[in-house]
Amino acid sequence: MSTSPLETTLHDDLTEAIRGRDQVRAGTLRMALAAISNEKVAGKVAKDLTDDETLKVLAKEAKKRKEAAAAYREADRPELADKEEAELVVLEAYLPAQLSDDELAAIVNEAIDLTGATGMQQMGQVMKAASAKVAGRADGGRVAAVVKAALAGR
Repeated sequence: MSTSPLETTLHDDLTEAIRGRDQVRAGTLRMALAAISNEKVAGKVAKDLTDDETLKVLAKEAKKRKEAAAAYREADRPELADKEEAELVVLEAYLPAQLSDDELAAIVNEAIDLTGATGMQQMGQVMKAASAKVAGRADGGRVAAVVKAALAGR
């Protein structure tokens, strides 16, 4: 099996983190590479991941860290929340820059115009069109909220 350029970068950075004794970074990269390996063998046939598929795995792991940190803060466990947030910072370094609210609104409005949506009934079509353009640069929940707001105003 071959590895994507992003996965190769993750392996190289893991080696560097181990040599530099950066435990948070090394642990986070190990976890990310394990998730990538799991994704490779998920399903009936093992497959190589593209950079886009690898980014999706990293985004999923980042989302888990965000949710865990929020849950730990709610449960008054700041030391665990800090650990999750430190891991999130490491993962975000490999993810594309997030869209601003204005950029996201522009993409959603373009998707609405493209699909000809007139109300909430067409939310699925708009989400599909918008998600294709957003491609990992915004959380799905955030996209859905902007789509709902835009369609409610029509």
